[in-house]
Amino acid sequence: MGTEIAALGIDAGSTTTKIVGVTFSGTLDWHHLEPTDPAVEGQVKRFLEIARRETGSAGLPLVSTGYGRNLVQPADRRVTEITCHARGIFREMGHGGTLIDIGGQDTKIIIIDQDGNVKNFVMNDKCAAGTGRFLEVVAGRLRIPLEAMGDAALSSPDEASISSTCTVFAESEIVSLIARGHPAEPIVRGLHRSLVRRISALAKTAGLTPPKTHWARTIDAPPFIGYPLRPGITFTYHGLAVDERARVLGQDGSPMPGLFAAGEVMAGNVLRRGYLGGVGMTIGSVFGRIAGREAAKHGLA
Repeated sequence: MGTEIAALGIDAGSTTTKIVGVTFSGTLDWHHLEPTDPAVEGQVKRFLEIARRETGSAGLPLVSTGYGRNLVQPADRRVTEITCHARGIFREMGHGGTLIDIGGQDTKIIIIDQDGNVKNFVMNDKCAAGTGRFLEVVAGRLRIPLEAMGDAALSSPDEASISSTCTVFAESEIVSLIARGHPAEPIVRGLHRSLVRRISALAKTAGLTPPKTHWARTIDAPPFIGYPLRPGITFTYHGLAVDERARVLGQDGSPMPGLFAAGEVMAGNVLRRGYLGGVGMTIGSVFGRIAGREAAKHGLA
């Protein structure tokens, strides 16, 4: 810390929470980082105490950003992480361009114009695939330290094919590869390839007019082939009513004999408003297993 700190910033992210001290010229002078605490308000108080103790600063302007920015009560100003990313990278680079942010629970593609403003952005925030959480899950399954994943991928001349874009299904694919004797390094290399493909496809949608969102992809190369689709329900906030044994409940609240809700069709019983990436798949997996177990019991009774 070589100069006087002019302001503090707190990024309350989905995975980690950071506090920084910047000088009057906008230079980063001090920072502290920890995993995000479920009690964000308490963590913020502790961070401000750490800042006061380590930097001698008190009563400075405070800006909050990140998923939990509205929970940072002492903040004088709250700014979205997309705007913060754009301003920060523009200050560092001095020009506009495309910024890819692979976060803990989502991935953002941000288009920055030549004046440093956000021109457009797209993000994948409905599923954990293609995010830091995706890498954490796989690293844990392969028992490779997260910081060693890059070196493991680069050390292998071979590459295992990971076709699933869903964290849950990709993990199942990896378990199958391990069971067939594939070493970890080609799996990690294939995982990175899968992640890059997904992010590249998302990046291609950022400049489309009208703007596209989520997993939309450009269709610009023949042959063009159409297939009939039968839509299904991923989940709805007002789906089937079930009990703790995944039995579907009738209008009178009693279980319907032999009818069970498997997967995400009953996720509305758990979710009420919004959810983190990967939660829907987790609910589907857990209640799918419960429904299967209860259906087997019913069939054998």
